[in-house]
Amino acid sequence: MHNDLYAALDIGGTKIAGALVSGDGRILLRSQAPTPAREDGARVMGAVSTVLDTLIADPRWGRASALGIGSAGPVDASAGTVSPVNVPGWRGFPLVERVRNATGGLPVTLVGDGVAMTAAEHWQGAARGYDNALCMVVSTGVGGGLVLGGKLHPGPTGNAGHIGHISVDLDGDPCPCGGRGCVERIASGPNIARRALESGWQPGPDGDATAAAVAAAARAGDPVAVASYQRAAQALAAGIAATATLVEIDIAVIGGGVAGAGEVLFAPLRRALHDYATLSFVQHLKIAPALMGTDAGLVGAAAAASLSAQGETAAVGS
Repeated sequence: MHNDLYAALDIGGTKIAGALVSGDGRILLRSQAPTPAREDGARVMGAVSTVLDTLIADPRWGRASALGIGSAGPVDASAGTVSPVNVPGWRGFPLVERVRNATGGLPVTLVGDGVAMTAAEHWQGAARGYDNALCMVVSTGVGGGLVLGGKLHPGPTGNAGHIGHISVDLDGDPCPCGGRGCVERIASGPNIARRALESGWQPGPDGDATAAAVAAAARAGDPVAVASYQRAAQALAAGIAATATLVEIDIAVIGGGVAGAGEVLFAPLRRALHDYATLSFVQHLKIAPALMGTDAGLVGAAAAASLSAQGETAAVGS
């Protein structure tokens, strides 16, 4: 794999990023365009084409053996389609077919963005060396992916490991997904901030009411801010423990903006996990912060393409 070259796309509601990635995980070229998320599907695809054109124009493009896409979801890798919640113009959009046509028939692998992050963390990051792992993105939403038996496990449609929509509060608030009491409804950044505000937390003079501002208040000892993060940690712990009980993971890796709160999140998370992960085969589960940062989507998409080319994962939209 070290001599190979892969193309990668990271599709999100804010930006569309592209890269050429070496076989050892180094990003050799980057390209980026804003996502015209409120425009029609053709305009959004136009932004993808702009990013691809930069990659294709590079003299190294001819060495690319496959292209991976990590996209905000839901995705359907079996059909090659994407329907990102935050890009209304794409519903069942045939992204794999369009990208394959734009690249002259290059093999294309599609996975959800949580699976892409998981592939990156297992290849180069905090889950490296672990055969069974859950990797999570805790940000505006909560997503995730699984490594089982040493291999990426995207599932038939590329969405396996989507821990954000495990219900951890049976009578909890309705979630936009249609369920109740989902991990995302409790632990995502906007919901951490919402809960703090509803419980009487007051933003500072700058008016910053984000989860990062709540984390800063928690570090300063504000009890309402502390309680909101404790509740998020409890929801994450319940979801992680349920996943570990189901498929026996060795490590849970947590990235995304909310993980940037550091010990404000991780300290209560470790305590809550001790309460929820009680069976003998999950008691030694390790919690670790993600290491790949903002490159996770691109590196993970390249990793998914590589694994697909080697026949090590079934989530192929080509």
